[in-house]
Amino acid sequence: MDKQREIEQFVVSAQQMRDIEGRIFAAGMPVAALMEKVGLAIARKFTEMFQTQRIGVLVGSGHNGGDALVVARELYYRGYKVVFFSPFSKYKDLTASHAQYVESLGIERCDSIEKLLNQSDVLIEGLFGFGLERDIMGDIAKAISSINQSSLPVISLDLPSGLHTDTGEVLGIAIKATYTFCLGLWKLGLLQDCALDYVGKAQLIDFDIPVTDIYAVLGETPKIKRITTEFAIALLPLRRPPVTHKYKQGHLLLICGSTRYAGGAILTGLGARASGVGMLSIAVPESLKPLLVAQLPEALIIGCPETELGAIAQLQLPAKTNLDSFDAISCGPGLTFEATPIIQEVLGCNCPLILDADGLNILAELGTTPTLAKRQGKTILTPHTGEFKRLFPDLGALDSNESVINAAKTSKAVVLLKGARTTIASPDGLVWINPESTPALARGGSGDVLTGLMGGLVAQQSTRSLEEIAAVAAWWHSQAGIKAAANRTQMGVDAYTLTQYLLPFLADIKC
Repeated sequence: MDKQREIEQFVVSAQQMRDIEGRIFAAGMPVAALMEKVGLAIARKFTEMFQTQRIGVLVGSGHNGGDALVVARELYYRGYKVVFFSPFSKYKDLTASHAQYVESLGIERCDSIEKLLNQSDVLIEGLFGFGLERDIMGDIAKAISSINQSSLPVISLDLPSGLHTDTGEVLGIAIKATYTFCLGLWKLGLLQDCALDYVGKAQLIDFDIPVTDIYAVLGETPKIKRITTEFAIALLPLRRPPVTHKYKQGHLLLICGSTRYAGGAILTGLGARASGVGMLSIAVPESLKPLLVAQLPEALIIGCPETELGAIAQLQLPAKTNLDSFDAISCGPGLTFEATPIIQEVLGCNCPLILDADGLNILAELGTTPTLAKRQGKTILTPHTGEFKRLFPDLGALDSNESVINAAKTSKAVVLLKGARTTIASPDGLVWINPESTPALARGGSGDVLTGLMGGLVAQQSTRSLEEIAAVAAWWHSQAGIKAAANRTQMGVDAYTLTQYLLPFLADIKC
């Protein structure tokens, strides 16, 4: 992996970013030189994106404000009409020098936020940057409120001022940015669900941080990473050896469905089909067998005895087959609580197990941690927020990534928490964050598709870690949703349509 692609994976806290910059400065890089480098990179990116001539710059008292002033100067040199506004009367020394120089060039300092807004077509915001920990109040809060009420596009430098760098929480009030130019390395707060209304479209501005300094602070195995296209493609089973057969490409068992929720079985099966798994078996109530055969004729449909209400009463696998015969099992969509004995039986197998939907709800009733402690095989749990709280009631409020990490550690399972920014945590504390998705996936059945897709990938991958495979499945699922939404509407992509975009999306990938 080249340096730029590697940089895109790293995610840092405020303190880690301070430590990394500290190493750079200790090695001899002057702070002023780094500020120039960053400001020039931002100015270049701005000129690539915007043709408008009237630029308003918001200047803070620290180095984020210094970056903004360098940008103001460079855009002025390129012929833009630039004005700036600062709600501060005092600056750090370096920022004060830049403020003095831009005024000497004739760049106007506006005496009010209203004047800045009236003279601008786009705003560049450098009020606080990373590391803010106190609530924004008083005149600065009023200025931010005026900015948010305007219709002007806003580019925030590093992260929108007012967001907590690590949690993404709003500290009183925050800038609602149109774009965020994250500087150097991705900040953890930008990847949290609570920050999404403020971040806009985020882009990384690389300023050549030595990878050795990053690893010195984050460790040789960084605990938190972003899922990137390059990482995901490298793990997908896109190429097969010339000589192979279906069982060498993985055998997945799906256990899902009931007469009340037949669609869950179909959608899970279609997700699994798209994964390319060599052999797909699907256990459903006997009455659903004709329906599944019609939808998935290539799969082995196992009709099972059912309860009076149409749930699976017992598994009835083919002769000479048991649960450990499979490379992976995905279980849960559409089962209903009547299938509790089935979940108890499946938990006793030794192969990798993915639990979703009713599989999770039944596990919560059984007691998540004590039940999983008895398992010999590996487990992936795929809850949404409500299911997570039922599975892990003792963890308290669901906040940031720590709750997901603690859930994975206590349960000894890989935990994939669904959300606008899906988070995947392993029992040893490694975290992957899916940085991009679409609200179009907020429709019933989307999770069933993910369960099948993930099961198929797990069945085919015996050499990679479960958290990596789960991360790739989440990425593929969301990217297909983004493509489907672009061709339809973000009001929603139904789960069946989503399955039709899984393979066409990969066909368009060029890495």
